[in-house]
Amino acid sequence: MNIGQAARASGVSTKMIRYYEQTGLIPKVARRDSGYRDYDDSDVHRLRFIRRARDLGFTVEQIGELLALWTDRHRASADVKSLAFDHMQRLKEKKTEIEQMIATLEALAQSCNGDGRPDCPIIEGLAEPGAVPATPRTRKPAHFGKAGELDARRRDRSGRGNLH
Repeated sequence: MNIGQAARASGVSTKMIRYYEQTGLIPKVARRDSGYRDYDDSDVHRLRFIRRARDLGFTVEQIGELLALWTDRHRASADVKSLAFDHMQRLKEKKTEIEQMIATLEALAQSCNGDGRPDCPIIEGLAEPGAVPATPRTRKPAHFGKAGELDARRRDRSGRGNLH
């Protein structure tokens, strides 16, 4: 099957399949005379495994370890369990960090009048060092949305072209 068919069968996008091949999570597949990749059922099974692991938040590196354990018929289940418990601990730490961020944002939002005036305790809290409790970071912050979307949402909410 070609990459599009493998993507549909596995639930993994063609872009991610190419990435997983590039990083070595899946072996380079044979190519047809036409140059197209040729995937078989075992490749799709491996892609589904990767997708389930990604859905659970495992990193590419961790998935590599899980795949090695999956293919090792002499593995100790204790090794797999240890990897899972380590990951659960990281997820719990992340959950705590997110809960702290939510509490901080709730406190800032409660202190804001949300009216047409320019003064805003949220902005002031973000601008002042120490005003917003720092959350320990274990990795780079994620970036969400496209540039300008926040401005457009604020304009839409206010019904005016100018920003609060």
